[in-house]
Amino acid sequence: MIPGGGQPNMQQLLQQAQKMQQDLAAAQEELARTEVDGQAGGGLVKATVTGSGELRALVIDPKAVDPEDTETLADLVVAAVQAANENAQALQQEKLGPLAQGLGGGGSIPGLPF
Repeated sequence: MIPGGGQPNMQQLLQQAQKMQQDLAAAQEELARTEVDGQAGGGLVKATVTGSGELRALVIDPKAVDPEDTETLADLVVAAVQAANENAQALQQEKLGPLAQGLGGGGSIPGLPF
């Protein structure tokens, strides 16, 4: 029920929806600029991704490089990137989750991993 029994103000509803869209766009831009890290092998391999999941940097400690065992290095790289992406997803949830709930999506926005 609308207080007072009146009809919803369509202009007000449109303004609210526009503001929510602007807030969502701003949060997505912030995520694209924010960098988060992940690591593996006790810090031998470190990956940096943006909050939107784009790989930006990969640092490999020379101690992790064994020409006889490239499989372990590959595993460490994959684990570091996965850890960074998990941190990026947590950041996405933190930044976009409340906005998604405000849009009536129940915390789910199509195309986002939460």
